Amino acid sequence: MPVLCVNVDHIATLRQARLGQEPDPVQGAHEAELGGATGIIVHLREDRRHIQDRDVELLRRTVNTKLNLEMAATAEMQGIALRVRPDTVCLVPEKRQELTTEGGLNCVGREGELSAYLAPLLALDIEASLFIDADPAQIEAASKTGAQFIEIHTGHYADAVGPAARQAELTKILAGISHAQGLGLKVNLGHGLNYVNVLAFARVPGIVEYSIGHSIVSRAAYIGLRQATRDMADILRGFVD
Repeated sequence: MPVLCVNVDHIATLRQARLGQEPDPVQGAHEAELGGATGIIVHLREDRRHIQDRDVELLRRTVNTKLNLEMAATAEMQGIALRVRPDTVCLVPEKRQELTTEGGLNCVGREGELSAYLAPLLALDIEASLFIDADPAQIEAASKTGAQFIEIHTGHYADAVGPAARQAELTKILAGISHAQGLGLKVNLGHGLNYVNVLAFARVPGIVEYSIGHSIVSRAAYIGLRQATRDMADILRGFVD
């Protein structure tokens, strides 16, 4: 059965709107775990627009499941990961002007660079994932970096307008999942998934994790984070193994 990893970035976004102390993403992570999350995800951006260094330090000490640190492939972030030692790092592309991550990391032609970047992290038994589009060339490049996982970017599927466009994006993702698994990669899915569109993957075997944040935090504004997490975890429990 696939598992649910909850991204608590948007709790920090709300806090940073007032540059205050609440709501606290560390407390949010605790509520998500009580609701059934099997992992907590945070993206420590270079501009620190939401998650702060303090959050990562505290989460490393308090998360009871596992901590996934999303980050750009920079020397600064590598140093933080080597010091904090999250359970998993996920390399993502990052642009200052974007509201949220707009696409997958480019791995083609960077296999050696990314392999060297990940090597000291892997040496500490930190798992590595690459956030990429469901493109065969990107998947093949990712398989040469030493990363055990890829996270396929589902944002284009989530944002597609109309049944035909949505189906076309879903077909790309399904083909990407199969291709990656054939290369020995473990596959996670994430970005833009919600309580409705995630159901398209209910019969897809072999997905390890779903990375979901915005829709859960949005629902939590009405019913609380623990219940919102529990609702999503209950959906995933019905998916195939």
